[in-house]
Amino acid sequence: MNSIQNIYCIGRNYVNHAKELGNEVPTEPLLFSKPTHALALANGESYLYPYDGEEIHHELEVVLHINKEVKKGDKVEDVVDKMALGVDLTLRHLQTKLKKKGHPWLRAKGFPNSAIITDFWSFKGVDDCQKRSFSLLKNGNIVQEGTINDMLFDFQAIIDECADTFGLGKGDIIYTGTPEGVGPVEHDDHFVLCWDEKEVGAFHAKRR
Repeated sequence: MNSIQNIYCIGRNYVNHAKELGNEVPTEPLLFSKPTHALALANGESYLYPYDGEEIHHELEVVLHINKEVKKGDKVEDVVDKMALGVDLTLRHLQTKLKKKGHPWLRAKGFPNSAIITDFWSFKGVDDCQKRSFSLLKNGNIVQEGTINDMLFDFQAIIDECADTFGLGKGDIIYTGTPEGVGPVEHDDHFVLCWDEKEVGAFHAKRR
């Protein structure tokens, strides 16, 4: 993870997820970021979240790794070499409070161990990804499941938007949005991340 430079994230990129939280469906990609200190490997580790009285939600996402500077006209396969699954953890009550005040979300999105990520594997192209599904199991039960075909903004649109807005270079990663089914993280929950039916990562959440 030491080679990761910037973490960009796409909000509300699945219609049903936007609706389940009572949010408007965006007409352009909704961008935010997380600090690299938020990264945590989904390698079976346990992570402590000492946020008393604060609801933490899990959000499963496909993560893209950029392998070179992105220039106008570059296609997804030109600039993405690896992919992973990730879980974007959110302090939901704090996020709601910040949104009402018109303040940035960073406090609710960028806390330690809030950007869970599996090991990366080779990116085989958009066509291959469209044939796959991804899922999150909580204590043995599927709580989130999706396919990139349901995205509002596809990989190309996301990469173009991030490159135009921030610039994209080698080592940057993009969390591409979460399908419906987000929900609370409780003490001693065990999460498993799956690509198709293959387990690619897992972690425990500890709360106090």
